[in-house]
Amino acid sequence: MNKFTTMLCVGLMCAAPAFADDDDDDNGFGLAGILSASNKEDLEPIQLSAGEPLTSAPWVLKSGTYYEFEIQGDGSAELALVGPEFFRAIWIDEIVVEGLEIRPLGLDSIEFDEAGEMEIGFLAIKPGSYYLKIPGSTGETQRLEITIQ
Repeated sequence: MNKFTTMLCVGLMCAAPAFADDDDDDNGFGLAGILSASNKEDLEPIQLSAGEPLTSAPWVLKSGTYYEFEIQGDGSAELALVGPEFFRAIWIDEIVVEGLEIRPLGLDSIEFDEAGEMEIGFLAIKPGSYYLKIPGSTGETQRLEITIQ
């Protein structure tokens, strides 16, 4: 057996334990990791309607969990949502509008000029207190308080 073959055999024997998965630290995520279905939660939809509350309660999110929510605009007014700090504390996987999937690098705000619906899928990342609100509004119901734990 030449030197190269001997070194290769020794290297493979040493590497074999590294490929074995005998530990019990399975976190239950499966092959897709944090994007797997076992790590996904649906949130209450946001309602964009003139004079109506955005949601019935604040959102409390867990860092590392994947969330999906819908924004439903009824067309009663041209309405937007802003929340740049929140959008920078999450990783947006996709935004779906009428079957079109958008994969943005970032987001500052969204606006509905007419009735419609969009769905946003994201991963909560940075713990803290955030909000989404209708710009220029002062009412509590026009603001969604969000906590990422």
